[in-house]
Parts: sequence; structure tokens; C-alpha cells
Amino acid sequence: MVAAPGEVTRLLHGARDGDQGAMDSVLALMYDDLRRLARRRLGREFQARTLEPTALVHEAYLKMLGGASVDAADRAHLLAIASRAMRQVLVDRARRRTAAKRANAWKQVTLTDAGPPDGLDAEELLSLDDALARLEPRQRQIVECRFFGGMNDEEIAASLGITDRTVRREWVKARAKLNVVLYGQSE
Repeated sequence: MVAAPGEVTRLLHGARDGDQGAMDSVLALMYDDLRRLARRRLGREFQARTLEPTALVHEAYLKMLGGASVDAADRAHLLAIASRAMRQVLVDRARRRTAAKRANAWKQVTLTDAGPPDGLDAEELLSLDDALARLEPRQRQIVECRFFGGMNDEEIAASLGITDRTVRREWVKARAKLNVVLYGQSE
């Protein structure tokens, strides 16, 4: 389903103003985009995948709502919020999987410009999530959008209301900080 320009934004404003059906309409209009986002993320996900894109979209949608309205300004902002919700869903699932077998063994996570490596396992995802908590908020948002949402610089810039150049600069800073936190060394 293709929405008219501004239709998603109009519906998001309606949802903020209390229109009960507006968020459902937004989901219907953006469902293909959200599935594409989930498919990109899961395409690089765990080798033994137990979560399909449709299920990830649905779980992320439930997490986004969380009993309250989603405060998204427009389509790009909603995609950024969805990226964060997908990250939270994947991290929650990883925590549940590793809770019983958690050991103090630390595993190295490799970060590249291309995003997460193939075969990122639950323990690596949890290490990355812990490291993300040490970033500045905007850097964390950029990593979430790129790494968990599969968004490119232009999409991230639009969703955060910043320039492409700022996205690239903050991405470099975030990677450097993550390398220090995860590996104890700078790039």
C-alpha cells in the first residue's frame, strides 16, 4: 500500500491527538517498509534464526506502543523508533536465550561500516548492547539505525533531523568509543 505524501505524518499527528485508529492505519501504510527493515536486520542476524521478519515487526510494534502513543514526527522518525524497538526485541530475546548458560566469558564483537557480521550470536549482541549504553544519545541512535535498522546515512540523517555529514562524523566517533569499550583499544 502506497501512502500519499504526508499521509503518514498526518496520521501520526492524529495518533498524538488521541485518534485510536491512526496508529493502526500508520502500521498498515508502513508495513512493507517495516518488514523490509526487519528483513535487512535479520538477514545479518544469528545463523540459526528463530525469528522471522513478520514476527519482529509485530513484536517491535507492540514494544513501540508499550501502552502509550508513539511520539514520531514523520515517516523517517517512525523508522528510527522502529529500529530502536527492533534492537530491544532482539536484545531481549538474546538475554532470554543466554540467561541459563551465561558465563563470564567475553566474546569480541567486530564492527565495520557494513554493519553486523554474519553469525552474530546472542552473547555478542548482549556485549554490544552493554557497550551502546556508554555512548552519547545521538551516537547511540545512529548506531541503532545503522546496525539494527540497516538504514543508510541519508535515512538516518532524515530520521534524526541532522546532516549526512554529521551522521558520518558521529558514526566514526561511535565506532571509536565502541572499540575502546569492547576491545580496550582505539581503532
